[in-house]
Amino acid sequence: MSIKPTAPRSGFRYTAQPSSQQFNKQGNAGEDRNRWNKQTAVRILAALILLAFLAWCAYGAFGPAAGTAQALPAQGALTLAVFAVAIWLWVFSPVGDTFVALGAAVVLVLMGVLPEADLFSSLGEDTIWLLLAAFVIAAGITATGLATRAAAWITAGANTPRQLVHLTTGVLVATAFAVPSTSGRAALAIPVFVALAKVLADRRRLVLALSLVFPSVILLSAVASYLGAGAHLITSQILAASGYEGFSFAGWLVYGLPLAFLSSHLCAELVLWMFTGKEDRAAPLSVGIDQLQKHSPVPLSGPLTVGQSRAALLVSAVVVLWCTEPLHQLHPAIVALLGSLLVASPGYGSVGLAKALKAVPWSMLIFMAATLTLGTALAGTGAADWLARSVLGPVAQLGSAAAWVFTVLVVVISAAAHLVIQSRSARSAVLIPLVVSLAPGVGVNAMAIALASTAAAGFCHTMTSSAKPVNLFSDIEGVETYKPADLLKLSAVLGPLMVVLVLVFAFWIWPAMGLPLFL
Repeated sequence: MSIKPTAPRSGFRYTAQPSSQQFNKQGNAGEDRNRWNKQTAVRILAALILLAFLAWCAYGAFGPAAGTAQALPAQGALTLAVFAVAIWLWVFSPVGDTFVALGAAVVLVLMGVLPEADLFSSLGEDTIWLLLAAFVIAAGITATGLATRAAAWITAGANTPRQLVHLTTGVLVATAFAVPSTSGRAALAIPVFVALAKVLADRRRLVLALSLVFPSVILLSAVASYLGAGAHLITSQILAASGYEGFSFAGWLVYGLPLAFLSSHLCAELVLWMFTGKEDRAAPLSVGIDQLQKHSPVPLSGPLTVGQSRAALLVSAVVVLWCTEPLHQLHPAIVALLGSLLVASPGYGSVGLAKALKAVPWSMLIFMAATLTLGTALAGTGAADWLARSVLGPVAQLGSAAAWVFTVLVVVISAAAHLVIQSRSARSAVLIPLVVSLAPGVGVNAMAIALASTAAAGFCHTMTSSAKPVNLFSDIEGVETYKPADLLKLSAVLGPLMVVLVLVFAFWIWPAMGLPLFL
């Protein structure tokens, strides 16, 4: 303890001041208390808003408009109540997203809003089987080391930092067709990043830029593939449940790949300019396979192994069959199941079926099935239609500007939603039923605006908790990556850029490709 004189308003006294160590402990404790108090206040405020929303739903169902076409159906009110509570739990509770979604679906069944068959059949949806089989194929490809080897060979050809960043971006965009989840692609890419970071250890700014490019591009490029994120399948299923055609693998590829390619490379260039100096970008690179091999457990040189050759052939055949579905009429899920059987077959495959199934994120599949059930309930009970009319109805009064204003609002809200709902699939389950319900009333094509909303939701870079790839790359043992302040700095520019880019595609590029925005 140190003694320091103080001069109060009257008299003179000595007060004991804490040492620096004690001050730090007390300061940290004070910060924790302040943080806890703020979080508690936010939760209480959100709970009050939730109660007000529930009261509003009850008024809509049983108020003066009860029994009219404008009233909220009773089952719709129950669905909205359960859904609102689920959103609150997703945002503010430590309970897992899957537990909340499944619990909400079971409650709807118990209340008689949904028949039991709807809940059980959601687990048998073709999209669930498609994703399940795709994960088995991805496990087989990962086991051979093919993806790591291909990425290392491509990045080793870079002679400048700009070449390295854009070659890396191209590889990451391609992985959207091989691994059906952003977190799986991040886990696959980490060994490549670590090897590059070790080789470029003396170029700190470039390593920082690469650490931002990897997760950012993984998230933005997911829109290239129908299987790039579970949210894509949820969007298509909700469209189908609402009476629309939905998207096929080839259809999503046509509209999503150009956006994924352009947004990914723009993001890579943005990171390069924001986090490296002119000297960093001008200095030549010399990254050889031998250097990368020192930091990679996967053999990077020599001829391809038998397993790698078979894996390359298999994934190429599966993607081609997915894209040519109209010619052979084989359902994409059947193609994926055939591919998964081959990749796990005793004589031909590279991984046992039991081991591959252990790598499947079952929690995510159950979450998808449960959110599909919730989305179907919102659409089927009339809840989504009533909520969309009530909240966004004033937009319809804007006349010829309604469609434009509606589209801009949807894209902005979808891009910002990750600040509230961290799960990409949950965001689609919340937004898409509302968007699809209101779109025809304002003269907007439901399929086009659903695609725009899902694409905009791919921006989730603001915080380390916003997406799993961002979280994984924020803490890599032995490599210093980015800080939260770096993410905020990037997001302040990347967020508005993504909103503008999605709007450009929605208003002009997709209509030119055959997907009109306006009816």
